[in-house]
Amino acid sequence: MKKELLILAFAGALAACSRPAADTSKTIVVWEQEDAQVAPYIDSVFEAFKKLPENAGLEIIRTHYQTEDLRSQFQAASLAGVPPDLLLGPSDTAGLYAVSGFIVPLEGHFDFTRYNRPVVEAITLDGHAWGVPVSNGNHLLLFYNKKFVKAPPKTTDELFAFCAGPAKQLKLERCMAFDGGEPFWLMPWLGAFGGWPMDGKKPTLDTQPMRDAVNFYLDLKYEKQYVPMECDYNCMDSMFKEGKVAFIINGDWAISLYQKHFGKDFGLAVIPRLSRTGLYPSPMVSGKYFMISAGAKPEKLALLKRLLEFYTTRENQVKQYQALTRLPALKAAGAAPEITSDEVSRISLDQILKGRPMPMATEMRAVWDSARNYLGMATTRKLDVDTAVRKMQENTDKKIAEMNQ
Repeated sequence: MKKELLILAFAGALAACSRPAADTSKTIVVWEQEDAQVAPYIDSVFEAFKKLPENAGLEIIRTHYQTEDLRSQFQAASLAGVPPDLLLGPSDTAGLYAVSGFIVPLEGHFDFTRYNRPVVEAITLDGHAWGVPVSNGNHLLLFYNKKFVKAPPKTTDELFAFCAGPAKQLKLERCMAFDGGEPFWLMPWLGAFGGWPMDGKKPTLDTQPMRDAVNFYLDLKYEKQYVPMECDYNCMDSMFKEGKVAFIINGDWAISLYQKHFGKDFGLAVIPRLSRTGLYPSPMVSGKYFMISAGAKPEKLALLKRLLEFYTTRENQVKQYQALTRLPALKAAGAAPEITSDEVSRISLDQILKGRPMPMATEMRAVWDSARNYLGMATTRKLDVDTAVRKMQENTDKKIAEMNQ
């Protein structure tokens, strides 16, 4: 672990040497991992902030990274002493940054009562809030093609009835698709079977609900054959766009993209209630957050605070929804008629209320890595479910022990 950190630090130092010097009181450096369609909105807010009279001469440098690259690069840059001022991303890596001292707690600088409670909870660890929320959600929902589906299913029995009948008559390649190898897509069903991956900071993977959830996957894949045999994110996205499946489970980040692609045939619904247990799937809920680097110069903190408050004004939060279909984190914006009158926002909020905050504990990193590996082994039948789930827990415990050395 220490050797890995030293390598990352060296890589970050090399990367820093290739970047132009930007450490001035009139320059803000921002790193983010947003999808390409989000960048124009981010830049529009930055440009509006720069045009304020008090910000004459301000420069904002935004750099995009892929999700895992952002994590490794930010760690390396922080260790090397050349981090950006701000980081924009989800909450799942914030716990690692917090315990490593790479970001600073913000409850003394911002009034978090102005934001929706669940989205604040998802960025809270050890009594501290580690980021300013800019959106509420980052959760999974059910998308469907209205060419094939007249009304979305409310239960899995209704969903499976469609898959067994109309879907076959339509000669679809498969009935539905989702990223079967990524555990983020497993968590809603784990919740529907009565489980959850963490109890506080303790992983809870070797459980009957996890076995039930993985067996549920296998049944969809091999017995019912309602989902593709092997399908990652790009695969499911392509199948849905090409009309090869009627349903897809994807995140709120894709709403605006599918709205543009399908037009009047775009359909959105909450993930159907699991008929076997009577429980709704509980997707992980968080949002996107601005985190302030511990390396940000003290004299720049007032400027950073003004930028983040500007970014999350009621006006900008409403504009964000109109541009990206992302629910606002600011309570006042959520009550705006432009949002409350929209059916998509109503459905998305309904799904959020059925979800649970994404755990921010650093132990969750070990959960993701182990769950991804052994879920893949189970769904490709390289391991039986009982063995895969047991090893999932054992490997997670081992990784956490190594992290704590």
